[in-house]
Order: sequence, then structure tokens, then C-alpha cells
Amino acid sequence: MATDDGFVETVNRTAEEGRTPFYDRAREKSLAPLWRVLGGLVTEEPRSPAVPAHWAYGDVRPYLIEACDLISTEEAERRVLVFENPGLPGQSRITPSLFCGYQIILPGEVAPAHRHVASALRFIIEGHDAYTAVAGERTMMEPGDFVITPSWTWHDHGNESDAPMVWIDGLDMHIVNLLSASFREGYPGRTHPLVRPEGSAMAEAGYNLLPVDYEPVSQTSPIFNYPYRRTREALDRVSRVRDPDACHGYKMHYINPVNGQPAMPTITTAMQLLPKGFASASYKSTAGTIFSVVEGQGAVTIGDQRFVLGPKDLFVVPSWHDYRLEAETDLVLFSYSDRIVQEKLDLFRESRDHD
Repeated sequence: MATDDGFVETVNRTAEEGRTPFYDRAREKSLAPLWRVLGGLVTEEPRSPAVPAHWAYGDVRPYLIEACDLISTEEAERRVLVFENPGLPGQSRITPSLFCGYQIILPGEVAPAHRHVASALRFIIEGHDAYTAVAGERTMMEPGDFVITPSWTWHDHGNESDAPMVWIDGLDMHIVNLLSASFREGYPGRTHPLVRPEGSAMAEAGYNLLPVDYEPVSQTSPIFNYPYRRTREALDRVSRVRDPDACHGYKMHYINPVNGQPAMPTITTAMQLLPKGFASASYKSTAGTIFSVVEGQGAVTIGDQRFVLGPKDLFVVPSWHDYRLEAETDLVLFSYSDRIVQEKLDLFRESRDHD
């Protein structure tokens, strides 16, 4: 049998060598044979080049502080350290489709106003009394707050406190660039003028009512700051009235209150509570997901790798990788992924331990 297999392999190799002149001539016309690459283009299962990874906040923070000594916000425009997936070095990607970084702003600093087509989220990790201004409205930020910068809106950031402010920058720039749809513009001044009182967006859309003449201007939620105190209360309330999901514990998505859809049109965002002692069933999906530990301690097992989790740690689960969560104490996790894009394109799949 081995001899037969070797004979067939030799015949196939000889036949392929005989096609080489054809391939060379076709290449000169910018043509290529699909049959040589089909297996890698249409795979039987997802094959993400990203790998599981974990960053302990205690290991990352010293680099953020050192960066402040090396470059100003004026020179950097955005002083950000990028989380590069070890499987995607040099590409500014934490998953193939998403960007993740830590931005730090020192007391008195302002990150100047600009706008871009890419949508951005800010998830606050450390600090108090810094602000983001979006489309002429300012919001103050606290740890655990989820803040949105919609596509093509002017925004700037400033720190009016006496301590550093650190947050996650999550962007869909790689999706935008895949579609060759990126635009960016700097504002002529350092900051964009404030044209609405602080709290206007929440007053208009944050209490299950809308003004009678309200007209949506975007698919993105008009609420651009989801305060953690309200999110944490929602998790606590839902944990009293229903059982935890076997894979996710108590997990809730951030939504646009105007239409009930995800808060952002290209990024799914969520917060989940895993009660002390909870051990999840195994789960995987096609949406590579970035997690940030908001509260508590625990562990995550991704494939055959186990990572111990502490407050402010960050980890990534690539597409179609089994993972399980364990809560040593009550554990609260913020997460974001490209799930909503996949759902809109009818691509999203998931598999639970019992499926």
C-alpha cells in the first residue's frame, strides 16, 4: 500500500511540474489557479491566526508610566500601547478584525480633537475625573464605564484630575481598512467646542423615552457613556430573578435604546457576572473576543492553556477556541467582539459544551 501511495504521489508531482509553464504564463497576466490554493481559502473549520493571550495589568502598567516620560500627548496625538496578538506580530491586531490598546492621559493633558470613520470604544480601567467629549458633549469617566465614539464624530479627551487615567481603546479599524473605507481628519483647534450640556444624550434616550421629534443620526447608540454603576446594578438585579447561563453566568449586552440593537453597529459589547465558585461549561464561537477583568479573581482555560485572572487583567479568546471560566470570587468581565458584524452577514456560529 505504501508503494502504491508513493507511486501516486510521484505521478501527481510529475503532473504538477508539467503545469509549471502554464502557471508562469498565467502569472504574467495576473491570473492564478484556484485549485492550488482552494483548501486554504475555504477551510472546513475556522483557522484563526490569532492565539490565546493574557496580559496582567501589573505587568503592563509600568510600560504605560514609562511611555509618559518618553512622549507627550501632543507629539503622540494618542499615547497608546497596542496589545499585539502573539500570532499577529507587527499588525496592531489583537484579533484579525479588531484593535485593542491601553491609552494613558496624565493630569492636565488633552488628547487633541480628531475624527475618523472607524468606530471606537473606551472602557475605563483606572482613574477618575477625566473626560471624553463627543460631538460637542462632554462626559466624565469612571472605572468600569463604557464610552462610545461613533464613526466620524469629533472627539477629544482630557484629564482634570491629579492622577493618571487609563482606558482600553477598542476599534474596528481593521474591518474599515478591509473595505478600503477609512477617512480621518484633525480638528483645527485643540478641542472641539461644547455645544450641548453634559448629560444631554442620557436625558434624551436613557430613560425608556424619546423626545417626540427625535431623529436618529446614526446606527450607533445616542448614549455614549454607559456608567458602570448602572451596569453593575443591572447585573445584580438579573442575578436575583434568573439562573446563570451554564457558559456565561449572568451576561448582558449593551444595547442602543432607540432600536434595541447592539450599542455599536460593528462591535458587540457585553458585561457578565460569574458568582463566586461558578465554573462555566465549555464554549466557543466564531467571534474572537477581548475580555477585561473589572472585578474579582478567577481563571480562564482556553484550549489547553490556563490563565489566572486578577483585577484589570486583559485576555483574548480567538475564533473557534474552546474556553471555560472559573470564579474564585465574584468575577465581573467586560468584553467586546465582532459578533454583530458576523450576525449581520449570517456568518456567526457558536458551540456550547452540550451541543
